[in-house]
Amino acid sequence: MTCKTYLFDFDGTLVDSMPTFVSAMLRILDENHIHYDKDITKTITPLGLNGTAEYFINDLGLGMPKDRLIHIMKEYMLDAYFNTIPAKQNVEHVLRQLKSRGASLNVLTASPHITLDACLKRLGLWELFDNVWSCDDFQTTKANPKIYQKIAEKLHTSAKDVVFLDDNLHAGATAKSAGMQVCGVYDDSSKEYVEQIKAVTDFYIYDFMELLDL
Repeated sequence: MTCKTYLFDFDGTLVDSMPTFVSAMLRILDENHIHYDKDITKTITPLGLNGTAEYFINDLGLGMPKDRLIHIMKEYMLDAYFNTIPAKQNVEHVLRQLKSRGASLNVLTASPHITLDACLKRLGLWELFDNVWSCDDFQTTKANPKIYQKIAEKLHTSAKDVVFLDDNLHAGATAKSAGMQVCGVYDDSSKEYVEQIKAVTDFYIYDFMELLDL
C-alpha cells in the first residue's frame, strides 16, 4: 500500500480510551435503570456524545434533556482524558515515521474537542496532525457516509486515496461504502468482532508498527 493521506479514528485507535468511554456511557444507563443489550458497545462507539445521547433518549427511552445528558457524559470522562488515558503502543513512533515520509495525518473522531484536543496535546501528538476533526464539526456521525466524502473534499483528494483507520466495525464499513480504503485496528473493546472487521476492510493491524509495512 502506498498512501500519502491517512485519516485516524481517536478512541480505541490512537489512544486506549474505550474502557473510559464505555464505562461512562453504561454508568449513565445503570444509574437511570435503563436496560441495554450486550451489543451496545458496537452500537454507540461510532456515534459520539451527540449521537449516543440521541440513541439513549430516542431508542432506549432515557428521560433526560439532551443538553443535560451530554453535560453528564463529559463530566464523567474529563478527568481521564485530561490526565491518564495513554496512547496505544507504538502510535507516536509510527506517526512520526509516516510524517517523515511526507504523509498527511488527520483525525476524525466521535469525541468532542474538549476531550480530544486536550488528550492529543498532553500526549505530544497534536502537532503531528494536519487536521483534527470531531464529528461535531460536521453535525453528523461516522455512521453517515457523507462525512467521509466531506473529509475527502476538505483534503482536496478523492476518497479512494485516503486510508481510514478505525477499531469499530460500523465505522469501518461505512467509510468503505463511501469509497475510502479502510484499515481495521485491533482494540480489546472490539476483539469479538475482529473477523467481521477483517471482512469489511482492506487491511487489519494488531499493532501500529504493522502500518509501516503495509
